[in-house]
Amino acid sequence: MSDEKQAAETAGETDITKAWAATQDQKGKAKKLRIFASLSWIVAIGAEIFGVMMLLKNKFDDGNLPLLIGILIAIAVFAIAGSLMWKAANKHDPATKAEPFKFFVQNQLGAIITVIAFLPLLALIFLDKDMDPKNKKIAGGVGVALAALATVVGVDFNPPSTEQYTEDMNACAAQIKAKQPTTACSPEVAAQAQDIAKDTEAVAEATNGQDVVYWIAPKDGAKKSASKLVFHLCEDVSTLRGKVVNSGSVTEAYAQNAVRLTKQIAMEKRQCGFAEAE
Repeated sequence: MSDEKQAAETAGETDITKAWAATQDQKGKAKKLRIFASLSWIVAIGAEIFGVMMLLKNKFDDGNLPLLIGILIAIAVFAIAGSLMWKAANKHDPATKAEPFKFFVQNQLGAIITVIAFLPLLALIFLDKDMDPKNKKIAGGVGVALAALATVVGVDFNPPSTEQYTEDMNACAAQIKAKQPTTACSPEVAAQAQDIAKDTEAVAEATNGQDVVYWIAPKDGAKKSASKLVFHLCEDVSTLRGKVVNSGSVTEAYAQNAVRLTKQIAMEKRQCGFAEAE
């Protein structure tokens, strides 16, 4: 272990070398929620188009105020419903801060869609010279209030990110390993944190308390292997002979996509000298 790493652990910093990634189940849930959110937004924009067409045909010049207000309410309801589902999807499968534009758009898409769904219709209401002034004032006021409400709901003031989930997951794993209260174990990170803690415990049991494992290094100097790898108890096991091998903690192995402890524990314990040959 390097002096810098020892200093970080002494200072109580969280090991975040294992990067969080959404599971297939989480991606599946996020996909469904995003589909439903998109359908809800399509309905909102469809209601807006209907309202615009009615305005252009002068259907609200002398009446039909309840219908116009109903259209505005429908836009708000479906815009808000879409935003709430989109936010829920982002909790299952968040964006990364490493891509700022994508991160902004993905997390604030609800507010963006809401503005698109309201702005043209509101502009036409306020610019309509033929609409009864009283009706224009009422419809415009209701529209602005609904648009403001739906936009605020669409804004994510504390968006999730893969970086934040990485920190939470590793803090959760550390709490599990230390048998401390699991305050960092949100539903989104708990399962993967459990895997890290479980494998760390299994390695420690097999190696008399060590947290060092060995795995085939990613090809061409990549930071992470393209396919999932198995990690082993020492460099001298038969599986790793003749291979370029990396070593580190279980957490570091996971970071390079070595995400499963070998099933040949008994054999490797003998080959590594952790157990006497039978």
